[in-house]
Amino acid sequence: MKSLNIVILAAGKGTRMHSDKPKVLHTLAGKPLLQHVLDCAVTLQPKQICVVYGHGGSAVPVAMQRYAASFVIQEPQLGTGHAVQQAMPHLDDASLTMVLFGDVPLIQADTLQRMQQTGAGLVLLTVNLENPTGYGRIVRNKKGDILSIVEEKDASAEQRKISEVNTGILLAPTRLLRNWLANLQNKNIQGEYYLTDIVSMAVEQGVVVHSIQPAREWEIHGINSKSQLAVLERIWQHVEASKLLTSGVTLADPARIDVRGKLTCGRDVEIDVGCIFEGEVNLGDNVHVGAYSIIKNASVAQGTQILPYSLIDSSKVGANCHIGPYARLRPGTKLHDDAHVGNFVEIKNSEIGQGSKANHLSYIGDSTVGSRVNIGAGTITCNYDGANKHRTIIEDDAFIGSDTQLVAPVRVGKGATIGAGSTITRDTSDGELTLSRSKQVSISGWKRPAKKK
Repeated sequence: MKSLNIVILAAGKGTRMHSDKPKVLHTLAGKPLLQHVLDCAVTLQPKQICVVYGHGGSAVPVAMQRYAASFVIQEPQLGTGHAVQQAMPHLDDASLTMVLFGDVPLIQADTLQRMQQTGAGLVLLTVNLENPTGYGRIVRNKKGDILSIVEEKDASAEQRKISEVNTGILLAPTRLLRNWLANLQNKNIQGEYYLTDIVSMAVEQGVVVHSIQPAREWEIHGINSKSQLAVLERIWQHVEASKLLTSGVTLADPARIDVRGKLTCGRDVEIDVGCIFEGEVNLGDNVHVGAYSIIKNASVAQGTQILPYSLIDSSKVGANCHIGPYARLRPGTKLHDDAHVGNFVEIKNSEIGQGSKANHLSYIGDSTVGSRVNIGAGTITCNYDGANKHRTIIEDDAFIGSDTQLVAPVRVGKGATIGAGSTITRDTSDGELTLSRSKQVSISGWKRPAKKK
């Protein structure tokens, strides 16, 4: 198979998006539209990827700088043919060139691979639509051979009845494509250089024009408005939900789940309504995720129960843990097996040992907590002194009474007990009770202030 150049057209302003953001940087399933296309393109192992951008200045190349691609500006913007012309100096003539679109985000690699395998000549990706409005029509002769593509604005009434349309995605020998582009003219209603005009040139030169169609119509849906973006988002989420159901995941409502990345699930996983999964998420066997929970870039081991409205971000959760409801695990959190994190508990950059519990209303930041530790309600690790972060260490089998402040850096000894309402500023001894309460006093004759009239 010949080496491949890929050109991605991403210069459109997206006027109907009513946004200052370049159209291709609007997100679908948690990623910019253009990133979907680039991720797909990379799987084809091309020799060169060239992105043609326009509106938004440097926003597009800056947002996509992680990719080994060339970025070429189209200024002024004189049509799709003119856009591809901007990329030609970067392309190898000995390779084939595939043209993709940055606002057609869900094109799939298997479809593009079939285009590569179709044969010599010009290959078009076409589709039959019940409502072809807005698309260029594929014009064929009586034998079924493709003769040309006519844009809707230039089409006759008869041609507009054609249901087979051009998706814009094509594959051509680069040497021929370069020649065709050099001969484009802008004699049309728009005054633009249409890429589609290369089809009639190919026919005139006797170059075979092939066509294939995608297995799924949603692959070629383009985005021109927020409403179209919303529709395609739900289509894709339905696809993701169907994959999960097929693999054995129980979804309380397949229409109410959002996968914004990659979600991997073990056996007998149950997911309630309204849950969002972002980045790379792995759920082990028998994990249950409660309603409206958000999990991002995290792994959750088998048997863990996540109750409703819990947030887990960049964390590692062990087996048989109990989290929530309304718990928040921030980046850098690691829970060992059988840990409990209850309602309105926030943990950040901390390790919680096996069987330890923080069940109510606590903040644990920059801490190392041993095994079988009980952290009472209202406990706070005071990890920030206004300039620097400091670490709290709580050793195995410690008991932290309610409403305790642990002022870091500080260590609570193994098996130590901290009395409720204490402020601990120094290390405590193993196995002993430590208190820091002032003497309780009642003031005789004191009167509560009255509200002024």
